[in-house]
Amino acid sequence: MLYKIIGDSCMDLTEELKLDPHFQMIPLTLQIGDYKVTDDETFNQKEFLAKVKASPECPKTACPSPESFKEAFEGEAEYIFVVTLSNHLSGCYNSAALAKRLYEEENGTDGKKIAVIDSLSASAGELNIALFIRDLCEKGLPFEEICRQTEAYRDSMNTYFVIETLDFLKKNGRLTGLTAFIASALNIKPVMGADSGTIIKLDQARGMTRALDRMAEIACKEGGDTASKRLVIAHCNNPERAKHVKEIMCKRANFREVVITNTAGVATVYAGDGGIVMTL
Repeated sequence: MLYKIIGDSCMDLTEELKLDPHFQMIPLTLQIGDYKVTDDETFNQKEFLAKVKASPECPKTACPSPESFKEAFEGEAEYIFVVTLSNHLSGCYNSAALAKRLYEEENGTDGKKIAVIDSLSASAGELNIALFIRDLCEKGLPFEEICRQTEAYRDSMNTYFVIETLDFLKKNGRLTGLTAFIASALNIKPVMGADSGTIIKLDQARGMTRALDRMAEIACKEGGDTASKRLVIAHCNNPERAKHVKEIMCKRANFREVVITNTAGVATVYAGDGGIVMTL
């Protein structure tokens, strides 16, 4: 059985997975003022962060067209799984769902099975779900069973993040309904999470180190028995911080596997320089 796992470019693949033919990325477009860049293999994180820092304008993202997803359905793969950003954060899910409908109208549903899965998360969350799908495909499970188990896995998965500033999320309207958080002068860092795909504040701490410790404490408490779970940590331009998070998590709990990855363009926009996104 041939399979393909398609992600929008917020699925922050590791360098190794970028070379795996089972995975394909559909890029979003990033914009700062008049500067536009495609979030693909040409994305330069350090250059982009420098432009963000120098610009008075907030960076924005634009989701891929349905045609971009539809073209990715071509090929020999019999099972196709599309994992997207939370529909609360982006239009990627709707774009991919429309692509599926258009493809099936033109080609029928006999030769290829396609599932579009809303991750209800982002970054590390999308990657975690994609790796789960890969594991099930490698076991040779039927398509419908893979979909059922993946949705159950997604619904049991928890996402956490700590970032230097909430400015970009606020300016881009991603914190709608969240209580205002004004603490930059005190170096207070919020510990954030996701609730059915929307961003929520879980706690706060003074300084990044304490915030990361608090995130680890909450995650391990909510994670229950983690011995069979995969921990995925995405960092924005700060591998040492990601390594520190891995260490504090592994001191508190055991995991089947720990995956560390760097953010591509979309997560870089929202996590900001030094941000950490984690799922288990």
